[in-house]
Amino acid sequence: MLNRIIISLVAFIFSTNISLARDYISIAGSSTVLPFATIIAEKFGKNPSFKTPVVESGGSSVGKKNVCEGVGVKYIDIGNASSRMKPKELEFCNKNGVKLTEIKVGYDGIVVANSKKGILLKISKSDLGKALTAKIPQNGKWIDNPYKNWNEINPSLPNLPIRVYGPPTTSGTRASFVELVNQKGYCAKDKDAKAASLGRGDKKGKKCRAMRTDGAFIEAGEQDNLIVQKLNEDPNAYGIFGFSYLDQNSDTIQGAEISDTAPTFENIASNNYSVSRALYIYVKHQHIGVIPGLKKFLENWKLNWSEDGILSDAGMIPMSETEREKYAKAIEELPVLTADILKK
Repeated sequence: MLNRIIISLVAFIFSTNISLARDYISIAGSSTVLPFATIIAEKFGKNPSFKTPVVESGGSSVGKKNVCEGVGVKYIDIGNASSRMKPKELEFCNKNGVKLTEIKVGYDGIVVANSKKGILLKISKSDLGKALTAKIPQNGKWIDNPYKNWNEINPSLPNLPIRVYGPPTTSGTRASFVELVNQKGYCAKDKDAKAASLGRGDKKGKKCRAMRTDGAFIEAGEQDNLIVQKLNEDPNAYGIFGFSYLDQNSDTIQGAEISDTAPTFENIASNNYSVSRALYIYVKHQHIGVIPGLKKFLENWKLNWSEDGILSDAGMIPMSETEREKYAKAIEELPVLTADILKK
């Protein structure tokens, strides 16, 4: 009880003084959400009553952690994420006396792309996971992934070294990719991998999420534009990032067809592209009404997330009308995120 009182007192002290130290909105997190949040920030900054928000990257886990660290000027107001907050992450928030509202803002596809000067990759989700997961089953045992070339996975694939640039473990894109591709695409579908996973007490195949560290998969940081640059320099390499970066660089790079489906706006919006995920922002309750314009900034999202909005033009896949209504209501009412909500 005493600890709760102390946390509440500290939160009150910070909230009553925060506006004296910072008069702009501070945002950080997902590199995938970054370009969309920047668009909203720049549009919001045209209002002479408010300063343009500062939007930084760092990865989804960084965004969720930083927004949960505490209340006060040194903590960000909004955390961006391309992977949903986990119960343990929310526990960290609760421990620090931070209350959040979760707002889904749209969807994005995860693409495997390469230079248009290279060979377009046409691959099943299972083969893609098999190429990149750290260990594969062989004769009932799990061994370090031995495959060097794509065509060793499947003869129909290019006779090229497996070399894929992608995000680090702090990235929501990485977390979504290894779940959707390595775990659910390969270990939950491939007959041998599924049986071997059961044999090691891993029914859901979560241990398949580990990515190779032998050079076939190369962590390239949180700046997806740097991966695009590497692909233009090396036509035989592939890269993993959000659809919007493919959309913005479609003159020089191309997206792989995964399980016979190309990563297009239409396919992702119609749920025909299997490697896609939701995008979120997490706003801190205690900073609303204290940081100038924070509530109005949230309202700018709902004004621009429709099919014909500026976010759609930038490559974000819009939510259905029903979901847009749900999260527009969340922006108005600001329901506190709880463990029960995360279970839904």
